[in-house]
Amino acid sequence: MMVIRPVNMDDLDDIVALAAKTGSGLTTLPHSEEHLRDKIEGSLKAFDKSSGDPLDECYLFVLENTQTGKVVGTSGIVAAVGSTQPFYTYKLNTEVHYSKSMDIYRKLNFLTLTNDFTNTSEICTLFLSPDSRGGGNGLLLSKSRFLFIAQHPNRFGDRVVAEMRGISDQNGHSPFWESVGRHFFGVDFDTADKENGEGNNQFIAELMPHHPVYVPMLSPEAQAALGQVHPQTRPALKMLKAEGFRYTGYVDIFDGGPTIESPTDEVRSIKESFELPIEIGTTPSDGKMHALLCNTELKSFRACLAKLAPPIDNKLYIDPETAGALNVQAGDKVRIRYY
Repeated sequence: MMVIRPVNMDDLDDIVALAAKTGSGLTTLPHSEEHLRDKIEGSLKAFDKSSGDPLDECYLFVLENTQTGKVVGTSGIVAAVGSTQPFYTYKLNTEVHYSKSMDIYRKLNFLTLTNDFTNTSEICTLFLSPDSRGGGNGLLLSKSRFLFIAQHPNRFGDRVVAEMRGISDQNGHSPFWESVGRHFFGVDFDTADKENGEGNNQFIAELMPHHPVYVPMLSPEAQAALGQVHPQTRPALKMLKAEGFRYTGYVDIFDGGPTIESPTDEVRSIKESFELPIEIGTTPSDGKMHALLCNTELKSFRACLAKLAPPIDNKLYIDPETAGALNVQAGDKVRIRYY
């Protein structure tokens, strides 16, 4: 059975192995054991936080195969981006020019550097091992985060964003980077991507132009990549759009991938999830539906998928295996969303 739980330090070796499979473009899962160790330590501190406004703490979750004990995926949530370091994005804008004497009308797109998502929660660090894809594992890995937010809303902001991986090839070549970033940073995409993923984004403020970048001046390849996702990211984009996320013209400053957003309380898995007490035992076989469910804990958070009958007398009946995966007992409450 596959179960979502908070990361712990015993997972380090498995996460290092996962990071080696990501290729370029996933800045939040760096190819560095030292920085991955730091991310795990940061997550442990986030789960230990007992009070105060959301800041830049990052909650990191893993997908564990309970049969093998192996971690096969990761996902995370940053409580409030930009609270201690700037969270940079490009905003795609449009301006209109008209020459009366020549009767020429021109509409031009341009990019401006912004911090518009400061204090917004971010879902991040989503990666599933290629040999574990399918069977609902991607859905569990992605959407379980929304159940966690629904269960602990005071730890997060009133908007949620997701930076989607942009276009790059198997060699780490990003057409958007080659047309924009390389001119100001003087390094290749992988180098800048790695530096940013390891927590150093001060160089962005020091080197990135704060003047508009006019899209027609970019290469045709960069223009075509603007706001587009990496082929491997299309399923994640489709899933998030189904949750209510929308593209509003913001793109990543490195690879030009879209940044999508939603009001927190409008995310479907948050809005449509609810708590119910449970009973454990044989469940009715008729009318079963697929469901995502979690316990109501913080440090002992667990989530999984199950096929369940509708509630009976306002109680949810689950089998012993599901109860064991969630570490719940009869009479405890779980949060559930049918889909």
